[in-house]
Amino acid sequence: MLNKQPGLIVHPTKGHPSGTVANGLMHYMAQTGKPFKIRFVNRLDMDTSGLLVVAKNAYCQNDYTRQMKENLVKKEYIAIVKGIVEADSGVIDLPIGRPDPENVRRAVMEGGAPSVTHYTVLERFLPRQYSQSYTLVRLLLETGRTHQIRVHMSHIGHPVLGDWLYGGDNVLLIERQALHAARLSFTHPMTGQLLELEAPLPDDIQAALQKLRT
Repeated sequence: MLNKQPGLIVHPTKGHPSGTVANGLMHYMAQTGKPFKIRFVNRLDMDTSGLLVVAKNAYCQNDYTRQMKENLVKKEYIAIVKGIVEADSGVIDLPIGRPDPENVRRAVMEGGAPSVTHYTVLERFLPRQYSQSYTLVRLLLETGRTHQIRVHMSHIGHPVLGDWLYGGDNVLLIERQALHAARLSFTHPMTGQLLELEAPLPDDIQAALQKLRT
């Protein structure tokens, strides 16, 4: 289990062949002499921080995937979104697809994959120094579609702060999307123990919240 920092890409790509989480794991294996095949069982966008699970063998990877399919894995995110979310809680049950295969951007669309996001309001902000209002929300995922939270929140008019791709840009408060994978719970494939893991909010999200509260 890793607490991924914002700005880190998980897998090497043509544009980012080094400095990724996978590169870091390979360095760790070289230093410790404990080699294993890297199997990421959940994914985080480059600018999303928080809990990232790595399986060291195929059995653990497959069992974790099974738990996700059976909705036994609880994934909780924290985000700052633009605007005041009026309802204290709600469910967004809207299909997500990829309108243009050449474009990374996703959207709510007919024929998309079933996607369900639960949200709960934690705090609302009406800061005097900013023309825009904001809401701190907790989000629970039933499904794990690419960009799911970002797409769903943008669709209901509350894009994630700092998410330029889906309409949440604001570099005055934070220079990346204010989205953090905060908690994760699942059953350990080998021991059967229920694991409940938590990653604290990173400094940049805490700094943004401090600005909004003053």
